[in-house]
Amino acid sequence: MNKLLTPWGEALDREHPLPEYPRPQMKRDSYVNLNGLWQYAFTSDVRRPDHFDGEIVVPFAPESVLSGVERQLQPDEYLWYERSVVLPEGFRRTRERTHTERRDGKWITVSEGMDPDRILLHFGAVDQIADVWWNGAPAAHHEGGYLPFSVDVTQFLRDGENTLTVRVTDSLAHTPHAYGKQKYKRGGIWYTATSGIWQTVWLESVPDNYVESLELTPDFDAKRLHWRVRAKDPRGAHVVVRKEGVCVAEDWDDNDDGCGCSLISEEDFCPWSPEAPFLYTVEVDLGSDHVESYFAMRKFGTTDYKGHKVLALNNEPYFHNGLLDQGYWSDGLYTAPSDAALRYDVETAKRLGFNMLRKHIKIEPLRWYYHCDRLGMLVWQDLPSGGERYDPLVVTAPLFTGIHLKDHHYGWFGRKDARSRAQYEVDLLDTVKHLCNCPCIALWVPFNEGWGQFDALRITKMLRAADPTRLIDHASGWHDQGGGDLRSYHIYFKPLRMKHDGVRALALTEFGGYSLPVAGHISGKKFGYRLCGTTAEWQKDYVNLYEQQVLPLIEREGLSAAVYTELSDVEDELNGLLTFDRRVCKADEQVLRALNARMKL
Repeated sequence: MNKLLTPWGEALDREHPLPEYPRPQMKRDSYVNLNGLWQYAFTSDVRRPDHFDGEIVVPFAPESVLSGVERQLQPDEYLWYERSVVLPEGFRRTRERTHTERRDGKWITVSEGMDPDRILLHFGAVDQIADVWWNGAPAAHHEGGYLPFSVDVTQFLRDGENTLTVRVTDSLAHTPHAYGKQKYKRGGIWYTATSGIWQTVWLESVPDNYVESLELTPDFDAKRLHWRVRAKDPRGAHVVVRKEGVCVAEDWDDNDDGCGCSLISEEDFCPWSPEAPFLYTVEVDLGSDHVESYFAMRKFGTTDYKGHKVLALNNEPYFHNGLLDQGYWSDGLYTAPSDAALRYDVETAKRLGFNMLRKHIKIEPLRWYYHCDRLGMLVWQDLPSGGERYDPLVVTAPLFTGIHLKDHHYGWFGRKDARSRAQYEVDLLDTVKHLCNCPCIALWVPFNEGWGQFDALRITKMLRAADPTRLIDHASGWHDQGGGDLRSYHIYFKPLRMKHDGVRALALTEFGGYSLPVAGHISGKKFGYRLCGTTAEWQKDYVNLYEQQVLPLIEREGLSAAVYTELSDVEDELNGLLTFDRRVCKADEQVLRALNARMKL
């Protein structure tokens, strides 16, 4: 198979990949990036190897070209990482330990003494089970391949050189954890399995009492920001809201619970939308800890429009015109080769006239959501799927039969294992907590096409309680249980026939999939839902699909969302507007922009 390098992968700095601050919504001035060259080894032994196999470029999975390894981690193997770490001079500061309290109606800072900073080690994501040692001492154990984890390594620190060791196992469907669209034998809509460290590893220096997490919840109608600072001692947390650098609101934690509310005046109120993606900045001070963040004023919901229930943004009817986005790269697989590459996908979709990306069965690094926030791109966020083997009669046949099954038959959907169902619920709540501050996320998709689906109505209730501010497509495609905010259809091989149920918004949540192979930009076999031989044929079929079938549905049935498959080719699947290596856009950009301008309510 051909090795396709993206422009950014071709220019990769192997010693300093992805150097950007990885968490824009909780930014501090202390930061040491640990990406780059590490030692690695594959072993069949649970013990640390005496010798390593060579160098791997972190944070690229060993299966990827950019890792420099290109080897699949097997279920019976261990993948080891190791590197030395020397803290920069002045990185670990000694500073005053303080808290803020109100006395005689005034806020004052109270000193409690001096303390050296604590050092936190962060992993953006490691697939699938990780054990971490610092200077040979066990420091952390984490399970699950999509969410971040952190460990305080202060007690293990040495002066001078330190040693960081990580051991990884990854068994895909042989554990209760989510694995998404990964398979050991790729093909069609299933892609190369990735493993190990695939997001940024980094250190930060914090005081003893620091902001551990921050929740920012906008109330659009009341023009308020509700915030919560979580810390060992949140007393007197001070939050400042700025508009273009000018303070427009501030508040303190009055109740010693880390919570507060900041009112935005009518004059300073700026709604966020894809057309005008305005972001407020937020500064949080807790004692000697200072954190920078941001938020946006927007509201997602539904409304009535011409006799139909439709999607709404900021209380107005709004059509979600999007692309399915798998988040795979020809050279980095799960990991984008650079921050510019992450940005490129969002910018390209925006330039072509789309206002939404459905992030399909994957959770991205926080910087991807940041680019969607600041550039103005709505996001539908899928939960990565899991469970045992999927029965084709359950997950594929409904595409042709239209039969919907009740999802309390756990075995039919690959969820017979109670541990797997319990783990999914934990992951669901952790994902909401992880991504809750992203203004761009408009909708959650807990289940797709029956992959590991179970108790979708109950899960929707749980999800709604955890996040009442966003919409839910409870069973995208088929096996509709009658819940959520969308009547959701996936249609590929048949004319687009859809019917509004009168209760939920009507949404075409996957369609199209027209394939155009581009010579020199194909990494394997040719797979697609409708194969086109030439660019002219592909463009004509694409335009006809929208003009003859999609646009009439907006007027006739009140269709209020459409998700075309897909943004880019992925391995054998050639359905993308872009090639897998992002070097060719198959579409006439001017034609797509004109067509997308008509996709509105």
